[in-house]
Amino acid sequence: MTDDESAVVLDDEEIDELLGTGGVGVLALADESDPYAIPVSYGYDADQQALYLRLGFGDDSEKERYLERSDRAALVVTTEGVEGWASVVARGPLSEIPEATIDGTVVEAIRSIDIPFVTIYEDAPRELEYRLYRLDPDELTGRQEKPRVGVE
Repeated sequence: MTDDESAVVLDDEEIDELLGTGGVGVLALADESDPYAIPVSYGYDADQQALYLRLGFGDDSEKERYLERSDRAALVVTTEGVEGWASVVARGPLSEIPEATIDGTVVEAIRSIDIPFVTIYEDAPRELEYRLYRLDPDELTGRQEKPRVGVE
């Protein structure tokens, strides 16, 4: 079965709906041919088509090393419901938003989204350093399971 037979492409409105105001996705980074992927919390600003990620760093952070070596990132968000699966992949540059440079526009965008608190660390959340990042996708694609004809 080819992709064309099992999935349909999402339009911009459907992508915005799937990304909602925030949730959990998988952030993929790479150091040359060495991949690295982790679950992360994200928020989505549909007006800007920007994704905001709250990333936590412990001592000797592997994630931090990959961030320093990756020019681009990919965030994959998936969902599954009674109508089947759907996914969005956002690819583009990921840049840190230094706390001192967060202006009113960014603050307003962040207030309008919901970045859930997800942690996968052995350290207590209070012991981690958190930083805000913005993913500006230059490629934003989505697919969903093709509805089955005659299946109820």
